[in-house]
This record gives sequence, structure tokens and C-alpha cells, in this order.
Amino acid sequence: MPAKILVVDDEPDLQLMISQKFRKQVRDNELYFTYATSGVQALRKLQENGEMDVVLTDINMPEMDGLTLLAKLNEQYPLIKAVIVSAYGDMANIRMALNRGAFDFVTKPIDFDDLEATLKKTILQALTFKQAAKDRDQLVTIQQELEVARKIQQSIVPRRFPPFPDRKEFEIHATMIPAQNVGGDFYDFFLIDDDRLGFVIGDVAGKGVPAALFMAVSKTLLKATALKGLPPEECLQQVNRILYMESVAAMFVTIFYGILDTRSGELHYCNGGHNPPYLLRADGQIEALELTGGIALGAMKNSVYKAKQMTLQSGDGIFLFTDGVTEAMDRASELFSEARLEENLKGKAGVSLPQLIENVIAAINAYASGVPQADDITTLALRFGKAKP
Repeated sequence: MPAKILVVDDEPDLQLMISQKFRKQVRDNELYFTYATSGVQALRKLQENGEMDVVLTDINMPEMDGLTLLAKLNEQYPLIKAVIVSAYGDMANIRMALNRGAFDFVTKPIDFDDLEATLKKTILQALTFKQAAKDRDQLVTIQQELEVARKIQQSIVPRRFPPFPDRKEFEIHATMIPAQNVGGDFYDFFLIDDDRLGFVIGDVAGKGVPAALFMAVSKTLLKATALKGLPPEECLQQVNRILYMESVAAMFVTIFYGILDTRSGELHYCNGGHNPPYLLRADGQIEALELTGGIALGAMKNSVYKAKQMTLQSGDGIFLFTDGVTEAMDRASELFSEARLEENLKGKAGVSLPQLIENVIAAINAYASGVPQADDITTLALRFGKAKP
């Protein structure tokens, strides 16, 4: 696409001289010239076609002089670069023109070699500024779209707490803090039937939009499969098979999925390569849940998953988290670690679940001490019955 130049001058000979000087560039589609005889006519042409790159304008013209035109250009077409033409030695007008936004100037009588060099430099500057403005607009659009995506992603995980205010036999709370606008972590919980509560936490390998899309797919598949009432190991097996077949970006997700019998406290769970949650005993002691041997979902087609079971006593709880918690770093690039998380969880049997999670997040933020968050941070806490006072 040729660079577009609007020449504004009331001398008819200038058009002929420019056509002669730049005929090769015009023929080769490198430059395109259009002409106006006054500032008024120039503005009219810009209104018809505001895509000009450079305006080459004389100062002394009828109807509207070049200085007034420069002021109008600066207000209405800030991306267009202007070059003024003035009499040799007319420094007062030249300085005034530069103060009004002119990029450069040439003097009369015009040295066309100098004009060619000046136009080349001005065109480069104009195109650079236009590309920067275009990039900025695209970035703004992307940021707006990412903000919409963030709101959508936040909306697909439960956000209302307590989620089951009429159920007194268990409590649950969760939070998700993406490192970017959107992330790959997720959590969910749902009643499979009147007596069984399903709960899950997951972490997609990767960040940003691809991870967020894979997260949405993984969460939807998991819940749809879980609501069939399948045991945890069969649920993960089916989801893994679908993710492996449908994944086009070789992505995978770690998942912990458990089913709590809200009458007895019996817990069946299956771990697909995820950080082992902590069992929070009613007496304040904690221990990591045993692993079940499964790997991340979507990594291998025929992965085998096994479940384990245990029974929660009244006041016992489970704390689930993603590696953004334990791998948060301080200024020395040291990890927050499982040890610090365990220390923060010990002796918290009587603490409400929202406060428990808030304490963990506060401890991470204090440890990071202003270091930018590098990974999504997601936690989910579940308690069976009521904690002992």
C-alpha cells in the first residue's frame, strides 16, 4: 500500500513539479499524492479520506493559512505528520509551525532532493506512529476481551457461600485467584443426590487463554460425568479418555475428586496427579491424604485410576489446594512450601472455613512480599459436621 501524501499549496506549478520528481515512486505504487489549494479544501479532503500519512503544506494561502491548518490537524488528525513549506529565512513562522505540531519543514525555493529525504523520514515516522496506535487499540481490545473472559471464568465456579445454607452436616468454602486475567485452576462442588457431596479441584498445565479454555472443558466434563453417580476412579477414567481424544494442544490437568457421604462421613476419593490434600483433624492435627497412584488427566489414553476411602469424624475437614499455594515465591525465589502451609493449617479446627482460607492467602501474600504472583492460587476447604469448640 502506498504512503499517502496531501499537498496543500495555491501555486499550480508545485503539483506539476512534484508529479515529475516522484513519478517513479507513484508508478511503482510507493507514493500516492493528492492536492488541495487551501487549508479549507485540505480539511474537506481529509474528511472524505482521513487515511493520509503526511500533509505537505505551504504557510501563506487564501481562506485558511498553513498555521491554522496545522492547529486543526493537531486537534482532528493527530496521527498525520505535517511538513511545512516556508520562505527561506522565515524563522518566526517556521518556529510557530513547529510549535503547532509540524514534524519538519522545507524552504522555498524547494530543493526536491531535500524534499524527498524529508518526506521519506516523515513517512517512516507517520507509519510507525500509526502502527503503534493500531497495536495500542488491539491491546485495549484484547484487554477488554480478557476482562470479559475473566468474568465468565469466575462465573463458572461456585461463588455463593455458604452454597447449601440448609445443610448442617457439612460446610464448604473455596477461592480462586488467577495469576493472569484468566487461568487454568478450577474447583467445584455439587450434590450428587441427597446424601452425597461431590467436590473437585483441578490445575491445568499452562497459563492464559489456552489453559482457561481447557479448564472450562475439564470442569464441565468432570461435573457432567460425576453427576451420573459414578465412583471417583471411574469418573476420572472416563474424563481422562475424553480429554486425551479431544485435546489438540497436548494439554493435561491434575484433578482431585472426592465424594463425601454426608450421613456417615465416609469419603471416597481419587487423585489424578494432584497435590495431596490435607486432612484436618478435629483436634487440630493435620496429615496429608494418601495418594491413589493416578497421573494427570489427558496425558495418556489408557491411564488407570484407583480410589481410596476413609471416614471423617465430626469436626474433621479436608483442605485442597493447587501448586500456586506451595510454589509461591519470595524475593529470594524460595518457595512457600508444604511445610509452611502445614504450619499455617495446624491447630485451626475451631476456625471457620472462610477464615481458614483467608489466613492461608494472607500468609502467602506476606511471604511473597510484593513479588508478582506467578501461578494461579486456588483453595477449597470442606468440614464434616461441626468442629469442637
